[in-house]
Amino acid sequence: MTEPSEPLAGKASARPARLWRTLLRRPVAVVALAYLGLLIVAAAAAPLLAPYDPTATDLDHVLSGPTLSHPFGTDNLGRDVLSRLMYGGRVSLTGVAEAVLTTLVLGVTAGLLAGFAGGWVDRVISWIVDMVLAVPVIITLLVVLSVVGSNETAAMITVGVLTAPGLARVVRGTTMAVRKELYVSAARVAGLPGRRIVIGQVLPRAAGPIIVQVSLGAGGALLAQAGIEFLGLGVQPPTPTWGGMVNDASQVIDKQPFLLLPTGLVVGLAILAFGLLGDAVRDAAADRGSRSSTRIRRRRAGPVQPVSPEAPGALLELRDVRVELTGLDGNRDAVPVVDGVSLHISPGETVGLVGESGCGKSITGRAVLGLLPPGAECTAGGIFFDGARLTARSRRAARGKRIALVSQEPVGSLDPVFTVGHQVDELVRRHHGGRRAAVRARTLDLLASVRLPDPAAVVKRYPHELSGGMAQRVAIAMALAGDPRLLIADEPTTALDVTVQAEILDLLRGLQQQRGMAILLISHDWGVVADLCARAYVMYAGHIVESAPVLPLVDGPRHPYTAGLLRCGPRSVAPRTMLRAIEGGVPGPGEWPAGCHFRARCPLADNDCAQGPIAMAEPESGHRTRCLHHTDLAKESDDEPIGTPA
Repeated sequence: MTEPSEPLAGKASARPARLWRTLLRRPVAVVALAYLGLLIVAAAAAPLLAPYDPTATDLDHVLSGPTLSHPFGTDNLGRDVLSRLMYGGRVSLTGVAEAVLTTLVLGVTAGLLAGFAGGWVDRVISWIVDMVLAVPVIITLLVVLSVVGSNETAAMITVGVLTAPGLARVVRGTTMAVRKELYVSAARVAGLPGRRIVIGQVLPRAAGPIIVQVSLGAGGALLAQAGIEFLGLGVQPPTPTWGGMVNDASQVIDKQPFLLLPTGLVVGLAILAFGLLGDAVRDAAADRGSRSSTRIRRRRAGPVQPVSPEAPGALLELRDVRVELTGLDGNRDAVPVVDGVSLHISPGETVGLVGESGCGKSITGRAVLGLLPPGAECTAGGIFFDGARLTARSRRAARGKRIALVSQEPVGSLDPVFTVGHQVDELVRRHHGGRRAAVRARTLDLLASVRLPDPAAVVKRYPHELSGGMAQRVAIAMALAGDPRLLIADEPTTALDVTVQAEILDLLRGLQQQRGMAILLISHDWGVVADLCARAYVMYAGHIVESAPVLPLVDGPRHPYTAGLLRCGPRSVAPRTMLRAIEGGVPGPGEWPAGCHFRARCPLADNDCAQGPIAMAEPESGHRTRCLHHTDLAKESDDEPIGTPA
């Protein structure tokens, strides 16, 4: 039995430390923390730090402005404003703490119970939340104060009770989204009690929304507390409070306007600091969570050790990558859309990824860049670029500069509000910097490199003024702005006519030779793949089913799906004859059959194909196939087409 690498207590104590380190690297968080810390210290140490007694009057110095003796001036009774601010913070900040604590206890507890338990518990709590939300806050506060008198604690607890339903709704929504995750189900199967699952798995996922709501609630509580004191319904004079000081200043604003400034600035900046600090803590937790999730996914795939690429010298390598998606057809469970995909691309190489729509080609390409749609996540395997594993941070750094994308909708990738020159300039400036003239010169060079006939005229045009071929060339120029080593071309010629398609393919070939970049070409067109690629991977229903150099793949396919795709092309049939087609369609995610995913459409399928996952075989060096009958397929005659109707 192996022992843990570090004690659990050490891990628990290290998490807040890592969060604080991340937080303190954010200037906004440091400023907000420093300001709030200053207020708390000044209030707590007021008896030691205050230069005067907050209730001591000096009628000889009434309504004085800032002086050496009184830096913030004096009020209408000659009392020192700085001392009263320090003592007043004790009342105001205590009231904020009471309200926030009440909101946290009630809101988080109610939201977790409603979201995790569901059923009648959810209905009852939701009914109570809706009822409290319908109660007017100000009227309720006035009623409570009329009953209990000038009780500051009762008033702030009431504020916390009235703001808790908003937090409960946020926590409930987050909890309902998390409770059906696979890791929560696994915890249940493992026998963990519900409270452990809620605290260990659900609550951390709700931490971000809770932090934001609490920070906003703290600012609102301070505003409410100041309002209560301003109306004279809270702590009574001569005890100083910030709201009471604002009231005193408002009565003499015509005589001494400056008196309102110190208290107003203290309260306003405190409310702003609460909001900024909440945003900073949330962002810091999200960054730390993304790094933690990377480590978790590494543990799923195997021990966390430095891993060298399986293909020596590979520029890009995907190794057993699995992408899962939640929310398909309203289902909150994670459904795999890509499963066990492995491929590699060498520097300067062009590799094709071929398959019908819905096979997972585009998802695979976008997983490399971390551009997965909402709800999708890489849950297993690893993606390596230039020998290093891509993480969330390294992907962001690589986008556009080391790895670029050209999509199948060139016009949709251009902002219709700005000219072509403005958009390309922006990318050039981001990746290379420079003055305006140098940036524009580089933009013109890029547009010329993609063979646009008049770059000086194109930079002045808007996207709607471009043809499809011109828009695709502009999109390629934008992708090249960062001098990438890898270009992912996702169906770059789908929306173009045959003539323009040939020009774009010739352009990509020329750019690759000039720049030495690698290309991952995602396509369903074998003609495009054969024209441009040295090797190809065939993808079906989330799996790579065959891979080989293009010529052996076209001349001797070793998977029925590849053979069927090749025989569907117009060039594979005689003139005036019906085009062939593979019967059926690609099964959607969550509907993949057991065993071979293609067996429902395959004429060679038998019972063995349904017994379990089909492993990759390598009948020839460099030619791999996920088929049990690849030997029989190799013997098939060309006049007995595979995967076509009888």
